Amino acid sequence: MSAPPRFDRGHTDDLMSFLAASPSPYHAVANTAERLEKAGFRQVAETDAWDGTSGGKYVLRGGAIVAWYVPEGAAAHTPFRILGAHTDSPNLRVKPLPDTGAHGWRQVAVEIYGGPLLNSWLDRDLGLAGRLTLRDGTTRLVNVDRPLLRVPQLAIHLDRSVSAEGLKLDKQRHLQPIWGLGNDVRDGDLIAFLEETAGLEAGEVTGWDLMVHSVEPPAYLGRDKELVAGPRMDNLLSVHAGAAALTAVAGSGAGLPSIPVLAAFDHEENGSQSDTGADGPLLGGVLERSVFARGGSYEDKARAFAGTVCLSSDTGHAVHPNYAERHDPTHHPRVNGGPILKVNVNNRYATDGSGRAVWAAACEKANVPFQSFVSNNSMPCGTTIGPITAARHGIKTVDIGVAILSMHSARELCGADDPHLLANSLVAFLEG
Repeated sequence: MSAPPRFDRGHTDDLMSFLAASPSPYHAVANTAERLEKAGFRQVAETDAWDGTSGGKYVLRGGAIVAWYVPEGAAAHTPFRILGAHTDSPNLRVKPLPDTGAHGWRQVAVEIYGGPLLNSWLDRDLGLAGRLTLRDGTTRLVNVDRPLLRVPQLAIHLDRSVSAEGLKLDKQRHLQPIWGLGNDVRDGDLIAFLEETAGLEAGEVTGWDLMVHSVEPPAYLGRDKELVAGPRMDNLLSVHAGAAALTAVAGSGAGLPSIPVLAAFDHEENGSQSDTGADGPLLGGVLERSVFARGGSYEDKARAFAGTVCLSSDTGHAVHPNYAERHDPTHHPRVNGGPILKVNVNNRYATDGSGRAVWAAACEKANVPFQSFVSNNSMPCGTTIGPITAARHGIKTVDIGVAILSMHSARELCGADDPHLLANSLVAFLEG
């Protein structure tokens, strides 16, 4: 018999708050850690010796977080059930020498991160957020969540062909936001402003990882409010659902046959090759140390990995009503139709038939419908952390997610019911 759902539309309300409070990967992992702490999880430092006690634990590294719950009496060879996601989103990021300008305008020099829909950043009120590194090596989060920056579009009177020929943007020349007036552009102005904003002494900041974000809050949309518009759904929607599912499973008190894990990586949007990315050693190191902390051997680790399953949860493409020909004609995922199973026989997604069975069983247990996604054969297929996770760690991986529109826009669109449908299916999966 299917268990009653744990999450409803209130989960979507909470998602909107999470999105608004997480303008950078560093804020996303800090907010996730806060939620884990409230559920009884405790942070462990990578530089400390780990013990094999039961309970919830997590590791923070930059813009990534890995959390896991060890049930009472778990053996060293107990397999893992992993929910993989990523914390980063395509956007504009501040360059090492940020202060620039021309013709009486003061501007901020930015670099393009990932593959954003560039036009979506034009004529939009933008804030600035990220991580500041101080002289003593510590870090401080900063979030200027008010209209501070703007990338103004060229007026149609000066670009008469734009409606007929489409908008053409030069990434270097056309995307530097303005943030004030003045002919005297002084090196250090932006960082000095952020030091003051963060309550720091002048000259205290020696490094930064900063990015712009839309300050327009997430909102319900539509006649019946059946849609949600907001930033960074790709892929904080999955991070939020994963954290909710993990804490629900950890708090259930039920005996678990596996060790549930949430692994939220940084840098998926530019290839995952970093110490905090899915192609780095973070996840493997955490899983191995968990086995060894419980007195396990290499043989126990091999047994645990052989029985492990990972769901790679990332947003996917809902059928677009204005561009339906861009989709496969027989696979048209719809919003509020339940999460999607992603398939690509060329292994851009890691799903195979046995993985589909695992996902189908979780959805059936949760009484959640699911849909299938496959790309149009005439178009290239995107990819996720799924194939990377499967290849790097040798574990069965299944690619799933929520169907959205406007992927990689500064403001994306999903169904209001899909986030809690995803979270309920993840609970069933993590319960094993």
